[in-house]
Amino acid sequence: MLLEIKDLAVRYGGAEVLRGVSVEVEEGSVVTLLGGNGAGKSTTLRAITGLVPIASGEIWFDGRRIDGLAPQKIVELGVRHVLEGRALFPYMTVLENLKVGAYLQKDRGKTAQMLKDIFVHFPRLEERQGQQARTLSGGEQQMLTIARALVGGPRLLLLDEPSLGLAPLLIREISKIVRNIHERGVTVLLVEQNTRLALDVADRCYVLETGNIVACGLTQELIESDLVRKAYLGA
Repeated sequence: MLLEIKDLAVRYGGAEVLRGVSVEVEEGSVVTLLGGNGAGKSTTLRAITGLVPIASGEIWFDGRRIDGLAPQKIVELGVRHVLEGRALFPYMTVLENLKVGAYLQKDRGKTAQMLKDIFVHFPRLEERQGQQARTLSGGEQQMLTIARALVGGPRLLLLDEPSLGLAPLLIREISKIVRNIHERGVTVLLVEQNTRLALDVADRCYVLETGNIVACGLTQELIESDLVRKAYLGA
């Protein structure tokens, strides 16, 4: 198991945001966390990467316990987190933003090869590599955010709401990008409000409600469950 979260609890002030959350992510899989606003999905991702402290529980990555490690150390282990909201450097070019993602790679030859590989999969970014990030469209900015994480060669990619604010046509493109990442051998843990997109790309799903896991299973099993169909698919 590449990622194991065991009985995770997180508190903000006196409020308990996550209670007894347990999630398993097999290497090479795509797993999604479903749930409404305030369910605790983004908090779960932030706990994995050390951006919020945990109150109790354990987080293991590739057989090593990582809760309590500094975020930089977790990144060095091969975990990349694409935060909600496209946190780019707006006045830096596309290429400069991508190079920031490769800062841990000391071999310039490998960095050049990684960038070349990224441009194969994101040709629009190659066309715009000299543009400032702030001049890109919303969809292009999201591509750049994901590509910057991939340049670092992650083993586990955490995606937080990659389709947020995008038009339907671009949402379909995000779906293709997630599949492409999976085909490259990168394990993905996806948080996504667009339930249809999430279920379309995921092997396994967990459903969060007010900080608790209320359902989990293979994607097809959850699609067929009344809970997911009624609450998230409008059936």
